[in-house]
Formats: sequence, structure tokens, C-alpha cells
Amino acid sequence: MDYNKLAELLFPQITRTPEDYETIYPPRDLPEGAKVTRLGPSPTGFIHLGNLYGAFVDERLAHQSGGIFYLRIEDTDDKRYVEGAVETIITSLDFFGIDFDEGATVDGSVGEYGPYHQSERGEIYQCYVKELIKKGQAYPCFLSEEEIAKIREKQEQEKQNPGIYGEYAACRDLSLEEIQSRIDAGQSYVIRLRSDGNQDPEKARTISVEDGIRGTLSMPENYQDVVILKATGIPTYHFAHVVDDHLMRTTHVIRGEEWISSLPIHVELFEKLGFEMPVFCHTAQLMKLDNGNKRKLSKRKDPELSLDYYRQEGYLPEAVREYLLTILNSNYEEWRQANPEAPADDFPFQAEKMSNSGALFDLDKLNDVSKDVLVKLPASRLCQFMKTWSAEFQPEILPLFEGHEDYIEKILDLGRSGKKPRKDLVYGKQIFEFIRYFFDDYFRIEDAYPENAAQDAKIILSKYLETYDHNDDQGQWFDKIRAIAEELGYAARPKDYKKNPDQYKGHVGDVSTVIRIAVMGRSQSPDVWEIQQILGEERTKARIQARIDA
Repeated sequence: MDYNKLAELLFPQITRTPEDYETIYPPRDLPEGAKVTRLGPSPTGFIHLGNLYGAFVDERLAHQSGGIFYLRIEDTDDKRYVEGAVETIITSLDFFGIDFDEGATVDGSVGEYGPYHQSERGEIYQCYVKELIKKGQAYPCFLSEEEIAKIREKQEQEKQNPGIYGEYAACRDLSLEEIQSRIDAGQSYVIRLRSDGNQDPEKARTISVEDGIRGTLSMPENYQDVVILKATGIPTYHFAHVVDDHLMRTTHVIRGEEWISSLPIHVELFEKLGFEMPVFCHTAQLMKLDNGNKRKLSKRKDPELSLDYYRQEGYLPEAVREYLLTILNSNYEEWRQANPEAPADDFPFQAEKMSNSGALFDLDKLNDVSKDVLVKLPASRLCQFMKTWSAEFQPEILPLFEGHEDYIEKILDLGRSGKKPRKDLVYGKQIFEFIRYFFDDYFRIEDAYPENAAQDAKIILSKYLETYDHNDDQGQWFDKIRAIAEELGYAARPKDYKKNPDQYKGHVGDVSTVIRIAVMGRSQSPDVWEIQQILGEERTKARIQARIDA
């Protein structure tokens, strides 16, 4: 076989050589030890937590080492392409503070190693496929879908490994004349890798790869003649990422553990193309507890897998970032305790400290972390976030925030001072639900009066209204409540009631709860006196009177 003739027959339009591309995309001028990482999502319309999880690893490895982090859109699968998906990917990642140094943007591309959309790199891939053809390391395959289906059926019946290899690689040794004849006849074909691997497990070479997270991975070599270029001239993921990671000078590839089974194919492609292999870092799958059992997060079952979920719910990006770092590195929480005020980016992230046995994602833990993050933020920052979030996801409440910033900041600051600040605020939707009683249009009675004070509720409120003075300090205010309690037969202190429950109707806490429900509509809330100071005298009295009249 004259492989040069075959290469020209298949790719007459390709005139550039691999050497040309080595010149166009030279090694990067970076400090020693600097890492180059990439995120390579597919524009399928679904950007998920796994993308963000991997992006954090990419970003930390690159930026901690003085390297480069870039975005490459892997859009070679046109059947799964969704209009507007690229913009969704970019805006979603931007929302969570993922900063790329180069790559695809909403307005095009930035950087010297593009194009950063794989769909625009067709000639580059075909150049390298042509080179493999010249070396006899790839070949055209004319097997139809029907023929492949029959092969698969036979392999299933005989309990053989599926795929095209050995006796099933029917086009592996076609002559140049046969290939020419089939092309002239208009037969469709793909290009397959001519694997050197041995399909006999006893004779197969064992390959070892140093994984950046898992250490040494050992497995049998590849023996499959996998497709590297589809009939459309578009490469498969296997081939495209190998070429791109080389030419874009990627040093570390972070991807999910589901790709470990494909590693032998990628090792063979790197070897045949003569490229230095990057460090592969296979991350653990994101798991969740379901009825006490761990399972993989599911697009169908778990809305929290989608990044849209966190935006719509109104999670602060800093909170999500903080939580993911607790999953990514086992020593992050210890570091955070020792450095409570330090920016998260100061944490010395290490790929070696990542879990390789399934990273457990816990929404309750995220909420706890979010409380810790939000309690440290200035009310002005939270107010701005609520305006931005509501403008996009709950526009009907935006007028409550815009132009009323001083009022909102007082509300958001409630109970957040002192040695033990309250941690009531979690995410946008929850924050609004938590503070809704401050807005008359959203105020409603949610809880019932305490059972042992319900019969006295109107009397309690009437006496409270008679003695109410908005200028009372907190001590004076509570003394009046205590006096009302005693007058109506309630213990002035809960401990007195606990000692002699038969002597009292209840205690002062029951009386104050009646007032709390009248003013806030709830039996649980931050300090009532502080809330009344924010609501103002007129609105406080109006709410009390409304419950008396009800």
C-alpha cells in the first residue's frame, strides 16, 4: 500500500502539515511549573454542577501556578447542539466567578491558540488524520450501520467485547484500488485508528498512567480500531481533544472518572501522533445520599445538578464556591477555621487531596455553608444581590428593594451583630420568604397563637397597645410585657412557670409570642423590639389593632 497516495486520495484539500501547526501554535512562554488547563463543555443546553466542579479545579491549578485557564467549546456533535447554549455556558460560569484567561466568549474568542470552537478547527484535525494515514496508522472504513449492527449482534451472542477489531475490522487491509473503487461508487466512509493493541488479554500490553488525583492507573492497552473522523469530516471527541490539548499546550486535563475507560484509546493516540501527554486528573463523580445510599446525581431526578437551579434559587456565588471547596479538598474546612477572614482563593488547593471514591454533594451542607458566608457579608452587598437576583428571577418584588435600600439594609442586618450573630439568611428565595412580613402587601398571619394564651390574645394585645411607646428602649419595652403577663396570670419568668405550672396560665414567653404573631405573623423571628423599630410606630400599631379587630 502506498500510504502517501492514499492520504492524498482522501485529503487532497489539506495542504498544511503538522509542522505548520507546530509553528502556528508554539509552546507557551510561561514560568516553569505553570499549568495550562481548559474547560471543554458541549453546547447541549445543560450546564451542570459537574462542569462547575471541574472548572474550579481547572481555575485553581492554573491560577495558583501562574498559568493559563481557557474555555474550549466542544461542539463536534451537531445532533446535540442547542441554540444559545454557548451563551448559557459562558454567562452561567461567569455568574459563579469562573474567570478564563482566553478562549470562547459571548462576543467571539480571545487568545492566540484558537479557534476555540472545535467546529471551526476541521482542517487542523484532518491534517493530523492525513498524517496518520501516511504512516499507515489509520484507514478508511466503509462498514455501513447495518453491517456494524450485525457485528454487534454476533458479538453479543458470542459474549465477545463489542467494537471493530481483529476479524471485524473488514476494511483494515483494503487495497488502494478497492478504496478508490468504493469512493468512486459514492460509498460513505469514516476514518478509523489502526490500533497496534493485542486483543488477547494474555498478550496485551499493560499501560500505566500517572493520574494527578489517583496516582498510578494500570490497564490493558487499546486494541479497538475506533473512529477518529466521522463521515462528515468531523472528528470524534477522542481525536479532537488529543489534537487540541497538544496544540493549545494543555498541561493538565481535569475530567470525570467516566473517562478512565477511554484512557487507553487516548494514550495510543498521543503516542501515534508523537505528542507529549498532559497530566490527566480524573475527578470523582458527584454523589448524593438517597434513603441512606449513595448514588450519582441525576439530571432527571435532581434539579440541583443544573447550575440554573442555584441561580434561580438565588444562591450567592461565593457560597457555592466555598461549599465546593469543602468537597474538592479534604483539608479546606480546617484551613477555613484557621483563616476565617481570608479570601477562598488564598487556600492552597492540591489535586492530590481530592477524593477519588465519589464526592458527596449535600444540599443541606451547602445551605449551612451559605449561612456562614452570608452572615459575614455587609447588608449593602446583600441588598445589591437581592436587587440583581430579583430583577432576573422574581421581578415582581424588585420595587420593594429599588429605592428602599436603607430600609432593606436595616432588615438584612437584623440579629447579625454581637458575638453570636443569627444565621437566618441562606439564598434569595429563602431570604425574601424570611423577611416578607416587612412588606404590607406580603404580610400574612402564618402561625396560631400559643394554645394556653389564645383565649387572652385580644386582651393581651389591647393592653399592649394601651402601654405602647415607640420611644421605649428594649428594657422598658420588655418590662411592660412582663407587667401585662403578671396582671393576666402568667409567670413573669419561664423558670417560675416550669417550677409551678399549676399556678399560672403560662409564662411571659407566651404573652410575647402573641405580640410577635400579631406584628410578624410568625411565632419565630428575630427580636420583636428591633423589628418594631424598623417597621415604625404607625405600622406596628396598625397591625396590633388589626388583630384586635379580627
